[in-house]
Amino acid sequence: MQVQLAAEPQDPGRTGEDFAAASPEALVLLDGSSAPEGMESGCSHGTAWYVRRLGVHLLARLTDRSDRSIAECLGDAIVETAALHGGRCDLAHPGTPAAMVVAARLHGGSLEYLVLGDSMLVLQFKDGSVRPIGDNQRFPGGDELRRQVWATVPGSAERAALHLRYVLAVRAVRNTGHGPWIAAAVPKAAPHAETGFVRLDDLRAVAALTDGAARWTERFGLGSWSDALRLLGESGPVTLIGEVRAAERTDPHCVRWPRGKAHDDAAAVYARI
Repeated sequence: MQVQLAAEPQDPGRTGEDFAAASPEALVLLDGSSAPEGMESGCSHGTAWYVRRLGVHLLARLTDRSDRSIAECLGDAIVETAALHGGRCDLAHPGTPAAMVVAARLHGGSLEYLVLGDSMLVLQFKDGSVRPIGDNQRFPGGDELRRQVWATVPGSAERAALHLRYVLAVRAVRNTGHGPWIAAAVPKAAPHAETGFVRLDDLRAVAALTDGAARWTERFGLGSWSDALRLLGESGPVTLIGEVRAAERTDPHCVRWPRGKAHDDAAAVYARI
């Protein structure tokens, strides 16, 4: 694979909670699950620390354990990362750091892939068609609360209160079997990821995008997924993220395109097969 990647935090000077890494055989993309400022998580390290370590462990497992399925590799990486927390962190806390995950690797004559959460993997085939995969951990109760958040004024006390209510509702059910599955401190989420194989002979390229970068298509409608893959192939992930930022700046109050944040962390990986 020939790989290009880029990541940009939502605000300059702020530590981003997205992570992307790749080798010639594999790629990983993580989107950390953020929380309101000051909310207790039970962890002394934070989400940015967690996504970087989980991402590095996952990339290592993808490249050195071809005998393990891609979901098993994620489970192994979750266990290894949990061990790094030490006794200072309460990993049973519902707010323990967590992340959405996209991963892919060359496996014989196929590309093996995994998607867990609302990040996206987009397959581009040699016949010109594309197949987006992702946003596979929907929580209807949370979706309704999120729409209520988006209907309020950014920066207002009403939005802050509704956002807190949304976060608490999701935390209460995630990884319980009654809500979304997400990569956190225990490996039981890994088998709930969407996984599969695609023949390399049929593929032209693959792209992975956190939801902040996927806004290009999903929220702002700047083009179709075919258009997004064409842009990534011709100009690279930096250009796509730059166009997302330009669109965000035209709508700082989230009126034209209702969303939780005016700007979001954004990361994208493009791999030509």
